[in-house]
Amino acid sequence: MSRTEPTKVPAKGFYRHYKHDPNGSFGNFTYELVALGYHTEEDGVHFIVYRPLYKEAQVYQASQRFGLLCADVRPLSMWMETVEKDGKVMPRFELITDEVEIAKLEGLRDQMYSS
Repeated sequence: MSRTEPTKVPAKGFYRHYKHDPNGSFGNFTYELVALGYHTEEDGVHFIVYRPLYKEAQVYQASQRFGLLCADVRPLSMWMETVEKDGKVMPRFELITDEVEIAKLEGLRDQMYSS
């Protein structure tokens, strides 16, 4: 059986969620896109699999308790949409492109998920 592929997918990398607080701790509401998921029973339904880069995240804490990678999953369409916050329309998840910040996030990811 062939599966329908999505017409648009996000780039691999690190993303900042619109709830990110620039005055908060480094990595808050920041995520690494891990995979594109295909629904096994419903053709054309796709998901984004991603993991947090802040230790307060419930899914990260679950990873620590269970001793295995736990990840967030969100419908692709929802990942790609825009939201309104404080009267401004913005992406729900924004790709981080600053190379210095990416290097710091890679270090944080390695520290959090290396074991």
